[in-house]
Amino acid sequence: MLSKKIESALNEQMAMEGYASFLYLSMAAWCDREAMQGCAAFMRRQSEEERQHMLRIFNYILELDGHPLTPAIAEPPHFYDSVQAMFNNVYEHEQKVTRSIHQLVELASEEKDLATFQFLQWYVDEQREEETLMRTILDRIKLIGDGPQSLYYIDKEVERINQAQAAADATQGAAT
Repeated sequence: MLSKKIESALNEQMAMEGYASFLYLSMAAWCDREAMQGCAAFMRRQSEEERQHMLRIFNYILELDGHPLTPAIAEPPHFYDSVQAMFNNVYEHEQKVTRSIHQLVELASEEKDLATFQFLQWYVDEQREEETLMRTILDRIKLIGDGPQSLYYIDKEVERINQAQAAADATQGAAT
């Protein structure tokens, strides 16, 4: 059984994951409007992944006889000055989520909730991967530069990264 403190913190994390899903979906719409279909597909996949993160917490709370609360989710931004600004926003958001997960791990440890502590290890690993992925994309954007044709090459590179991630996810899903 979850303590009320852990349950509340997990519900807050669920809201953060829901916001991330909406944030990525909003970014997908912006990318579509900017004719960057590769980036849009990447953001749609990320949005679905964040939704799954939220549902994973939802189901965990239920499993431990808690009460998951479907969160009210703030409206994310809809416009960005550039693709680089958008990915900077994503990277900053992922860092915020990482800090929140680390705080949850600390709380689970303080509360001596070993089940939740173990459950959260998946999120610790996932956040490390997410931050690395976003840093990689930002590094590629910097390499490509901001010349007139850069958006085309950025979009193609993000599309390539997205396809590789989707293939890795499919392989990992088949293995489990």
